[in-house]
Amino acid sequence: MQNIRALFLGLIGIAAIGALVVLTASLTIAFAGMLAVFTAVKALSPRLKPVPVRARSKGAKRDSKQDMRVWNDGRGTIIDL
Repeated sequence: MQNIRALFLGLIGIAAIGALVVLTASLTIAFAGMLAVFTAVKALSPRLKPVPVRARSKGAKRDSKQDMRVWNDGRGTIIDL
């Protein structure tokens, strides 16, 4: 009777350890897959570049070649005299 009980408890212990190993492995694979997807999306997505904002001085006409040009390229304001 003692041997049967010890064998039964041993089998339960081995089954519990096996279940924990499978759970750990599946979670590791799931996290690695998510990390791979996020890395691929980041690598394949185009980087957004700031579009230059162009502005004209208040009194300048559109056809005038001598007006002051002002724009912001995302790194600072540029004034072209």
